[in-house]
Amino acid sequence: MELDLALQTAANSGILTCIYALVAVGMAIIFGVMKMANMAHGEFYMVGAYTVWLLYAVAGWPFPAAVIGGMAIVGGLGIVVERTIFRPLGGQVVVGYIATAGLMFMLQVGVGRIFGVGRPEIVPTYFTGSFLGTVVGEQRLLVVPAAVTALLILWYFLTRVKAGQALRATAQDPEAASLQGINIRRMTVLAMAIGGVFAGLAGGLMAPVYPVTPYMGHAVILIAFIVIIVGGLGSIMGAVIASVIFGFLYTFVTTVLDGVIASIIGVIVMLVVLAIKPTGLLGRVKV
Repeated sequence: MELDLALQTAANSGILTCIYALVAVGMAIIFGVMKMANMAHGEFYMVGAYTVWLLYAVAGWPFPAAVIGGMAIVGGLGIVVERTIFRPLGGQVVVGYIATAGLMFMLQVGVGRIFGVGRPEIVPTYFTGSFLGTVVGEQRLLVVPAAVTALLILWYFLTRVKAGQALRATAQDPEAASLQGINIRRMTVLAMAIGGVFAGLAGGLMAPVYPVTPYMGHAVILIAFIVIIVGGLGSIMGAVIASVIFGFLYTFVTTVLDGVIASIIGVIVMLVVLAIKPTGLLGRVKV
């Protein structure tokens, strides 16, 4: 591999890592608190991208304001899903899986009916020009500091803010957290809101990079599931570490060989990790 291609692939790997981390961390928080998977999380990502397209490309909002708007709307969508789907199910994992899978198809079909399926929406680039020559465009470069900043804010919230500490306590032991006076229902709402905000941020940042379509969440959600399984279900740091691994793995293998082969290798890596450590990289055995 030539040096220029290697540098560009490494830059693309870093960008993809950030997107995987934003989506997977949101999923990890939801699963850690609720012990249920949101199959529509990829569609949350898609809604964030469409929101930025509407606010920025159509309505003329500034790009940062459009991204913040997308985060708010998808965060609100997460709260609605918690109230209307997860809470009435009362922890029924399989039923929750089926219900959110249904929501996934509803969002895809609904967005497709409203905006169309055959023609992807193109969001104009917020930045023009390039960085480091032709290695990476400035629009893509924006993803990295925005994602890192969001993850650092989340880390501070979870470790220094009382509500974040309560969220961590709920994820670790809901019964003990309840005995300490923590409102578990509020924590599930907060988890879904944070998951939605991070999915909306990821979709908004990638809207000017990839075409916006009703089905753009498919590839993201599949890889995000692999990432949180390898990292350890409910482990935020594990999700970040696994995002780095798979971000570079998928990008380099796709560049050198093929995207299908990259997917196969990703699944093989997941199986090997689970064979060695069934709880994932940073997962813990429940006793």
